[in-house]
Amino acid sequence: MIQQVATMKVLNILTMILWSGVLFAEPSVEATRVVSRTVDRQVNLPGEIFPFLSADLYAKVSGFVENVAVDRGSVVQAGQLLITLTAPEITAHLAEAKSKVKALISQKAEAQAKRLAAQSTADRLKAASETPGAVAGNELELAEKAVDAARASELAVADQVNAATGAVAALEELQSYLKVTAPFSGIITARSVHPGALAGPGNTQGTPLLRIEQISRLRLTVAVPEAIVGGLARGARVSFGVPAYPGQAFAGTISRVSHSLDTKTRTMPVELDVQNPELKLSPGMYSEVRWPVRRNVASLLVPPTSIVTTTERAFVIRLKNSVVEWVDVTRGAPVGDLVEVNGALNEGDTIVRRGTDELRVGAHVKAIFTSQ
Repeated sequence: MIQQVATMKVLNILTMILWSGVLFAEPSVEATRVVSRTVDRQVNLPGEIFPFLSADLYAKVSGFVENVAVDRGSVVQAGQLLITLTAPEITAHLAEAKSKVKALISQKAEAQAKRLAAQSTADRLKAASETPGAVAGNELELAEKAVDAARASELAVADQVNAATGAVAALEELQSYLKVTAPFSGIITARSVHPGALAGPGNTQGTPLLRIEQISRLRLTVAVPEAIVGGLARGARVSFGVPAYPGQAFAGTISRVSHSLDTKTRTMPVELDVQNPELKLSPGMYSEVRWPVRRNVASLLVPPTSIVTTTERAFVIRLKNSVVEWVDVTRGAPVGDLVEVNGALNEGDTIVRRGTDELRVGAHVKAIFTSQ
């Protein structure tokens, strides 16, 4: 009987030891380590295509449209004649100004002849005056004054000729405005005038005669989010696609950066130059740009399951000497099967692979690393 009691006591003690080991053993959790590497990825951003050059063409002077040499879709070269206007009053004023110039030129020649004649007379009298008593002094003085008067008259007429010539040049320049030419090579994308219409000097409220756009070279404008503007590289080639040509890739070169963020969208406009020799692309097309994201510093990467998100915070569970710590983080972009995070983490830190807020701060756990 005594032996049985002793045996029971031993069994009870062993049972208590076993249960205490189970109760106080550290729970095991699947763990992984924080990875650090340079991220090189792409994000899809919307872009809008614009002509490289565009201009609304107006008449510089009032006149009637005589001829329109182009229409919507016409390919034109710089300096090519597009529209011819007619303005009879300008033609009449120009003819009158040219006639005035001819008349003044005749007057100038006559004045010059009179000056030469007066100068010749004065020279002869001066030569004769060297013989005492041959010429009266008053007569020589009158001859010299006649030369001065003839010279002044000639100069006055010359000034009138110059003024009249300038008026002719101004009217000829005005007449040249009756011919509307292409300011650069491009395509006529709009036409709103026909022969017989009255055209006048344009303004921002008026309707342009024509619209010309250069689309053999295009501008692709992309609104780049603030978070990735640090990786902009001028001169880098960027690919994009448009719905009009599904599956076909186009490319542009980063050429102009605004260096100013839109405070409403927190984006920075960036322009790419796109060569368009076959004219496949058109201004106004929507494009999806495969924007490269490159950073000069390495990013910290963790499995997405490691991030615990609550209504108050987002954190990962770090194990330091097997003790649970909650480290606040902000989630970044996905990189393969990992995700970028920003927070007080370091490369190689041990974290719980499948985080949960049930693991409280200060708890002791055992980390088990797996190959997955």
